Amino acid sequence: MNVDVRKIALCVEETLHDGGPLLASPVRKGWAAAVVRNPYAGRFVEDIMPMMDALKPLGLDLSKRLAEALGGAGKVDAYGKGVIVGSAGEIEHSALWHVPGGYAMREILGRALAIVPSACKMGAIGASLDLPIHHKDACYVRSHFDAMTVVIADAPRADELVLAITMASGGRPHARAGGLKAGEISKMDGQR
Repeated sequence: MNVDVRKIALCVEETLHDGGPLLASPVRKGWAAAVVRNPYAGRFVEDIMPMMDALKPLGLDLSKRLAEALGGAGKVDAYGKGVIVGSAGEIEHSALWHVPGGYAMREILGRALAIVPSACKMGAIGASLDLPIHHKDACYVRSHFDAMTVVIADAPRADELVLAITMASGGRPHARAGGLKAGEISKMDGQR
């Protein structure tokens, strides 16, 4: 199966402070997204798994691009993913990104033990989606609970999918709400 990519977008932001003192190292977070034609739009197809397999190289490409834009895979300590399904698709089509998006980030980032948080929705052209973010090795690291909004002005068209990933280097600026700290991860079970 061929993947018809119309557009790839990348967004990176750097936060120097968030109302408090200047950070010693800026927090960097970003997203990468591909707008692809949904081959199942407008009709019910029982076996949609061929598209999941076909998307794996795209997941790796987006993961490499985003990790590089954030300074390299070794700097990334948080991640997430999501999908916006155009109106001629069905919400189940968003599940096609679980393996290609999630496992690609795990492969690029090395040890990545925590589940990759995900969000999906149906949307029209210009729809936005808040991509959830948490620590890649322990989902209970509270300082890394965050989100990043992805929006592409001309997508998704009715027969398209916006497939997105997000990564971050650092948690929220000035995190001070308690909980497990990144330096306290010890169980290596993806949670603590």
